[in-house]
Amino acid sequence: MEINRLRILRALRLKGRIPGNEVPGAAGMSESQAADLVQELTIDGHIEEVRGRLKLSIRGREHLDEQLALERLTLDEARMIGLYEEFDAHNSALKSLMTRWQLKADNTPNDHNDPDYDRAVIDDLAAVDADFQPLLTRMIETAPRLGHYPERLSGALERITAGDHSWFAKPLADSYHTVWFELHEELIGLAGLSRTEEAAAGRAE
Repeated sequence: MEINRLRILRALRLKGRIPGNEVPGAAGMSESQAADLVQELTIDGHIEEVRGRLKLSIRGREHLDEQLALERLTLDEARMIGLYEEFDAHNSALKSLMTRWQLKADNTPNDHNDPDYDRAVIDDLAAVDADFQPLLTRMIETAPRLGHYPERLSGALERITAGDHSWFAKPLADSYHTVWFELHEELIGLAGLSRTEEAAAGRAE
């Protein structure tokens, strides 16, 4: 299946229902390209529009599952599992930052009225991101469909460092945490694992 069609279907699976104008950013393509592909996928019966938002149809979910299974057959499974295992340390580092962003050392909520504290966490986020990029590059070499994740992560980080701190963990938007979570979901699937298995192992967050 053409990689951009698969990216759109996967984005809708991960996000549930989203406005059409959010598809390009979520799938990593131009507005015109996304619009054309959404139209094709809608005609094919894989996408439905409900109250102004796009979602996968039952047929679309089944089709996506089939395409993801075919994709895994083309990948080096052992390498993908190894890359996912390397990801665990980076994921733990980000989870620690998320905790610091929400709670201070004395376990009190971070009210974000201390700019020095927040700046230190943001600086550490930039360091975690820089440290992760070489691994992400190797992931993309193994699974090219992930090629839009560097731009999505950098876009969120740029907004944070520019002063809009809501992009650290803003829900229902492509915040850094949202994009990271979606990448984690992708890696679980590409490694042939399930969220249930990862939750049991303490790696699902």
